[in-house]
Amino acid sequence: MSAPILEVKKLDKTFDIKKMFKKPLHLKALSDINFELGPEETLGIVGESGCGKSTLAKVLTKLEAPTNGSIELLNKNYNDYDSKEFHSLIQMVFQDPYQSLNPRKKAFDIIADPLRINTNKTEAEIKELVYAMMKKVGLREEFGSRYPHHFSGGQRQRLGIARALMLRPRVLILDEPVSALDVSIQAQVLNLLLELQKEFSLSYLFISHDLSVIQHISDRILVMYLGRIVEYGSRDEIFNNPKHPYTKILLESAPKIVVPETHPTRVETELSEAPSALYLPKGCAFAPRCPDRTDICLQSVPPLESKSKRMVACFNAR
Repeated sequence: MSAPILEVKKLDKTFDIKKMFKKPLHLKALSDINFELGPEETLGIVGESGCGKSTLAKVLTKLEAPTNGSIELLNKNYNDYDSKEFHSLIQMVFQDPYQSLNPRKKAFDIIADPLRINTNKTEAEIKELVYAMMKKVGLREEFGSRYPHHFSGGQRQRLGIARALMLRPRVLILDEPVSALDVSIQAQVLNLLLELQKEFSLSYLFISHDLSVIQHISDRILVMYLGRIVEYGSRDEIFNNPKHPYTKILLESAPKIVVPETHPTRVETELSEAPSALYLPKGCAFAPRCPDRTDICLQSVPPLESKSKRMVACFNAR
């Protein structure tokens, strides 16, 4: 197996929010996160809102500092990179194309800025590279003089992708990149991402709550619950034979077509409200909602262990 492009070990992130309350409180957004991202691999990250997906993306792009743990990019510790070198290797495509682009800048300048800030290229060189990248993402050259509000949602996301690729990074972190788009446009953007991955030899960390999107684009899948990894394995293992009760409920809750009825229906599974991340229960955080819990689940946090060709954090997984 090739050496990982990105390696995360024992990563924690805790937010101190004592200023908002009378007594000190700490929100543990990430706990003991461990995973690897291989060359040209897509690792899908899935879980409910508040599970820590976006916090993980912010830590991996240095928008937030980790509380504990280590991150290595190309076998080099994050702390050993200077800003320009780091951002030439890892970039992010944000969820909302309406909010992630500067409305006062033209499309050409939005795409060109990473080169102007991080390289010594001339304007002539930058112009050639920008128009070449616009062509690759499906934007015509004349679009360079337009402002973001002149574009559709799908075009804006293509603009964000072009900006992220200008420094030719090795890793692209995609935080819900198609959730704000119409379904037909989602498919176009996903196919574009797959094409670009092959052309630029990219590794993707793809965050989404949409299981159909995750299944379509991922090689491996990491399932998160309240800041912890509960299951981690190949796409086929996760979708065809889930082991963690939370993963099973996520898959059962996804929309399914039921024959012979003519309309899609959602299979509902009884699931109580998630506990607050500020007041996590003793033991397994999923235990209060878990239909398979036993006494040990209420007392101890299950370790992430190898079971049935994948990693599972559950005492009762078989």
